[in-house]
Amino acid sequence: MPASDTAARPVQGGKDTSCAVVALIGAPNAGKSTLLNAMTGAKVSIVTHKVQTTRTRVRGIAIEGSCQLVLVDTPGIFAPKRRLDRAMVDAAWGGARDADIVTLLIDAANRDEAALDKILPDLRDIRVPKCLLLNKVDLVKKDVLLTLTDNIGQAGEFDRVFMVSALSGDGVDAFRDYLVDKAPAGPWLFPEDQISDAPMRLLAAEITREKLMLRLHQELPYASTVETTAWKELKKGRVRIEQTIYVMRDSQKKIVLGKQGNTIKSISMEARKELSEILEAPVDLFIFVKVRQNWGDDPERYRELGLEYPKD
Repeated sequence: MPASDTAARPVQGGKDTSCAVVALIGAPNAGKSTLLNAMTGAKVSIVTHKVQTTRTRVRGIAIEGSCQLVLVDTPGIFAPKRRLDRAMVDAAWGGARDADIVTLLIDAANRDEAALDKILPDLRDIRVPKCLLLNKVDLVKKDVLLTLTDNIGQAGEFDRVFMVSALSGDGVDAFRDYLVDKAPAGPWLFPEDQISDAPMRLLAAEITREKLMLRLHQELPYASTVETTAWKELKKGRVRIEQTIYVMRDSQKKIVLGKQGNTIKSISMEARKELSEILEAPVDLFIFVKVRQNWGDDPERYRELGLEYPKD
């Protein structure tokens, strides 16, 4: 279960242990969140078919023998247009610069050439072990994969190339073995039973945002954010959670609520079900919808997301 807001610190002796911080970077929708969840064996990062779903760095923790892998799911790298876009891209590169190993994920079935042209030159300046991971290879012919590997390999500096399907798990074991081999000796940063450093309040808000995006992916792609505003442990193990969905206009609020409140009821039901499974406890979830026209320019919203607020 994700931990509370505590800084990472060595928790296990470093004589016979190793630990690596692994940044997963790439264009939006390359499959970083799906890979992170596959590596940890748990729902750590939300996944939708919409690009730019991940907005901040999410860390998932996997144990392989005496090695701890801290996998960092970063926002997709793209040409930013808004303040929030800039904060997300900055978070992605910050994750890469702080890592022991950097992995560039590419959606082999639907490549974003413009994003690659932007990522590869900057990636050369990061002097840590780097590998290339072609994802969704089950959807692409082998000769196309080989050509793609040659072209990108010439443009970048990668120690290894892996071909995987993060969704099915094919090829993930070989990638995991590589990370364990490259991990430097040293103490673990997190307890053995911890799978993420994300606070439960943040994960709960992200789960609701996932349901919101899945339900309203055409009408309301990026104009909303979700915050957990209250969390209370009740008798008999129940948990009461209050959340607020912020949108930018009254028309968007009406979309989120839906006719006779049916849309928000459906979103709440799906989010409550998943939260109950994660917490292994009954959950009472109360969701409110508010209009905040300029939430994308509010520093407080960035702090809630764990992002640095970009200055003009």
